[in-house]
Amino acid sequence: MLPHSLLLAFPQWQPHFSFPAGAQVNEMIALRWLHIIFGIIWIGLLYFFNLVLTPAMKQCDPQLRIRIYPELMPGAMNWFRWSALVTVLVGLRYYAIHLSADARNAGNPSLVGKWFGWWFLVWMVAYVCLYALQLPATGILDRAWVRSLGVAIVVIAASWLALALNGGPAVSNPHLAISVGGGLGLTMKRLIAWSRASAEEGTPMPAEAERLMRWNYLTARTSFWLSFPMLFFMAAASHYPFLSAVPH
Repeated sequence: MLPHSLLLAFPQWQPHFSFPAGAQVNEMIALRWLHIIFGIIWIGLLYFFNLVLTPAMKQCDPQLRIRIYPELMPGAMNWFRWSALVTVLVGLRYYAIHLSADARNAGNPSLVGKWFGWWFLVWMVAYVCLYALQLPATGILDRAWVRSLGVAIVVIAASWLALALNGGPAVSNPHLAISVGGGLGLTMKRLIAWSRASAEEGTPMPAEAERLMRWNYLTARTSFWLSFPMLFFMAAASHYPFLSAVPH
């Protein structure tokens, strides 16, 4: 009885809850929650590969690396791929909600298909270019500055096109920010898709194992650097409205 009496005497001590009404509001917070959880797993593993695993592997004897790699990577890549897949699928649904809202504001619901189509086309072309840039190569094509310059050109061009093709007076900052950040996330997801077949083929021959390790290294390093602009634009969708033509 005493706690109840105290709450009656000091009503300011009572927490106040006011849940938003409407199914879509609750769906969006659930989507964002899932997006954050699986995104942390995905990007956390990406940073682990780049900042911990790769330096450790470089210190290992080559024969030891060949034995460790097939044992370690299939499980790690399963978590990596599936968390990336869930993150991207949930993000696509969240993106679609913003597209629909902006299309209604523009008075033209058919814009959803146009916006999504252009966005998907731009980032799939970007993926093809980035995929070529992270393949193992020799000579000048294997130079870090050549790969970095190529990746930067592709990402800047794709981002510019996505913003130009999806822009407009009724387009919101979340729509445009996710057009870039989500596009980078989709591209990163596609860049790691190749690993499924190699992880399920069993233990490769030594020469092939070395090539797969090199390929995995280049893919992880490319995704590592792409994660920084991706995370910026994903955070900017809600917290840094610098892309919207009309204040929201």
